[in-house]
Amino acid sequence: MDIADRLKLDVPVVQAGMGGGIAGAPLAAAVSAAGGLGTLGLLPPGQLKSAIATVRDRAPGRAVAVNLLMPFIGRRHIEICLESDIDIAVMAFEIDRALIQRLSGEGIFVMVMVGTEDQAAEALAYGADGLIAQGREAGGHLVGTVAQADFLPKALALAGSRPVFAAGGIATAADTRAVLDAGAAGAVAGTRFLLTHESGAHPAYRQRIIDADSTIETTVFGLAWPARHRVLPNATTRRWCRPDGSARRLPAAINKFSAPLSRIPDRGDGALLHLQHPALPFLTPITLTADMPAHWAERAALYAGDTALRLDRVTSAAQAVADLAP
Repeated sequence: MDIADRLKLDVPVVQAGMGGGIAGAPLAAAVSAAGGLGTLGLLPPGQLKSAIATVRDRAPGRAVAVNLLMPFIGRRHIEICLESDIDIAVMAFEIDRALIQRLSGEGIFVMVMVGTEDQAAEALAYGADGLIAQGREAGGHLVGTVAQADFLPKALALAGSRPVFAAGGIATAADTRAVLDAGAAGAVAGTRFLLTHESGAHPAYRQRIIDADSTIETTVFGLAWPARHRVLPNATTRRWCRPDGSARRLPAAINKFSAPLSRIPDRGDGALLHLQHPALPFLTPITLTADMPAHWAERAALYAGDTALRLDRVTSAAQAVADLAP
């Protein structure tokens, strides 16, 4: 398989499908128009349908990719992906055999994000067309358990002829070249694309990434999604994280039993974050988008990978693709 032709790529660069309003149609379309693969983050069904149409209109002839954030996926999301005839689906945070087979049966290229050898083997056995091998240094929610450079060779060995893209620690063209030299089909970047004019991130959020001198792996922003994630420090992490980054007892206990809340459709993230406060242990995974007040940066989950320590400017999405191209 010529993966560049199959995914309609000019350069082996993939923009991560960051949810919460970060990777909307403006970002995905701009990345794809520049020759990379733009990926839509998960949106409410009505918005997702419109976003797919926008990407197709702004980046004609390019692939349309949607990130299926499995803890929050509903039946209507899948129907819209099929009705809209998307090209690529990225399955993340759960491996659903029946869904892989359904999407593949409709001609959709299915990539599964994995972070362990067991996850990789399971996804491949279920029929995944390719893998995204995530390292622990990635931003946002994590399946990765070790550094990307350590996990990538293991994923490649399992995948055989099926393509593997590397995620975590991708900030420059040198990083892309390194994973290509190791055998990857391409590189997946998140934080680099968050720092673009087309992303939905609030300017105050972007500036915090530019100013960052550390990130934290934690579970503290785990209401409705009690999974590990990497964020920038803020007032909330200082109040509710232990020195090693782990959540303190009270938010950890609340988050542990909160997973069913993820199935509430269209929860209204802005309204929920308005009620959230660093002094209270009810901490959702909602991030800071451009339509929110800047001071909410102290209460929101500010997702960022370790590449935040190497990034120092906001660019256009097209420039980010160029900066990552090997």
